[in-house]
Amino acid sequence: MELFLNTFYFLGDVPNDLVGFTFFIGTMAMMAASVFFFLSLNAVDAKWRNSILVSGLITFIAAVHYNYMRDVDPGDTTFFRYVDWILTVPLMCVEFYLILKVAGATKSMMWKLILWSTVMLVTGFFGEFNGGDALGLGPAVWGLLSGIAYFIIAYMVWFGEAKKLAVSAGGAVEKAHNTLAWFVLVGWAIYPLGYMLGTEGWYSGLNDIVSLDMNVVYNIGDAVNKIGFGLVVYNLAVSK
Repeated sequence: MELFLNTFYFLGDVPNDLVGFTFFIGTMAMMAASVFFFLSLNAVDAKWRNSILVSGLITFIAAVHYNYMRDVDPGDTTFFRYVDWILTVPLMCVEFYLILKVAGATKSMMWKLILWSTVMLVTGFFGEFNGGDALGLGPAVWGLLSGIAYFIIAYMVWFGEAKKLAVSAGGAVEKAHNTLAWFVLVGWAIYPLGYMLGTEGWYSGLNDIVSLDMNVVYNIGDAVNKIGFGLVVYNLAVSK
């Protein structure tokens, strides 16, 4: 109850505090999703339980971080977001491996996805933290490096080894893989928008077009992608 009341206190004046409102909704949604996934473990076949467990861990880790960030000034959340992402995004990549194991997915493919997701996040962090002055490259260059790593992941799930395995598996597995691939292509594309809203570069004029705080963009992106990934995996598990 204290946590619930503190969250409402952080929320403040809801109509005028879009950042606080999305933090509140994100926290509650990911807490609820974690409970749902964990309670669903015994309702699916044993071969899908690791996938459901990982889905629950992703939303649980995010919920814990969101609960912590509610007490942090919105301008100081960058470090805590990347701590969250460095744990949850590689786990989202692991989901591809887990659902494609039935088609012969190897740990080598899993580690490639984890590696590129880590590169994507580390370079993104250097671009956002302390004005992106790490090594003197600037936010735009770090953002480009992060984007390259992202496109490698997108290529792997859309055209590479992961896609070929999904096609060979066919049926519900291929459908689930394709849906997760759309999350990577469209859902993950939300994050570059937040990055550009929060850093300086050739894209700085974007703030004049999109009048949103980067926290709002990141909060929406986290809720859509993390919960969405889990629901796709759950739907696969119960359909099989």
